[in-house]
Amino acid sequence: MPDLFPAFVPNVRRFVDLFAGGFNVGINVDAHEIYCNDRLIYVVELFEFLQGTLFNDILNGIYARIEEFALTNTNEAGYNQFRAFYNENPHPLDLFILTCYAFNHQIRFNSRHEFNSSFGRERSAYNDSIERNLISFCTALKQKNIIFSAKDYLDFKFDSLEAGDFVYCDPPYHISTGPYNDGSRGFKDWTDAEEHTLLELLDCLDENDIYFALSNVFYHKGDTNDILIKWSQKYNVTYLDKTYSNCSYQFKEKGAKTVEVLVTNY
Repeated sequence: MPDLFPAFVPNVRRFVDLFAGGFNVGINVDAHEIYCNDRLIYVVELFEFLQGTLFNDILNGIYARIEEFALTNTNEAGYNQFRAFYNENPHPLDLFILTCYAFNHQIRFNSRHEFNSSFGRERSAYNDSIERNLISFCTALKQKNIIFSAKDYLDFKFDSLEAGDFVYCDPPYHISTGPYNDGSRGFKDWTDAEEHTLLELLDCLDENDIYFALSNVFYHKGDTNDILIKWSQKYNVTYLDKTYSNCSYQFKEKGAKTVEVLVTNY
């Protein structure tokens, strides 16, 4: 984050993360108030659980589940049994543990909102590195003034924002189908209409001197987000891979390249 966000971000009065599924930006911001919203209620419930639970209780719960289901990076049967248990008796901490053993640590649900990520054989497991990150994450959750919500981002009370506040958006990528934006997993899909609505909202924030940053992609596997590219010409674009910044004519030829950008109004 320090390379992408300006020095004033840690000192803003209010920071709003409208699509906080990953929450990797909001947790690192030192604002007076931090609002984190995501429509995936299960992730928000996990954040709230971690925020309101003693860390020893969190660790004891993790260790107990690992022992109960004999979870390892090779025991697929144990993982599948645990996944079935979670879908019958969902609990926020169990969701976290499942993601530790899931393929690429993905959070995926089917149309019935059942967790269905496959097993991460010989790759995914709860380990010391994850535990250290969890400790740091929980510490920040308890030390900072963070308010969570699980609703459509358009339901956020934008009239409560003031000039100098900061809004960060990491929405579903319009040209990249992910676990939550294909419209077949029980969650709202992300179409041209949703893309236009979000960009219009960011224009309104800019008109009211509210800072924003938008993470997205211009190109992905041969597809082009023309809506975003045209709109972004009004603002500042940072290519997350610096080698892309001056070779846009090559993107289509590269085909499989995913070109990530950060669009800001500062």
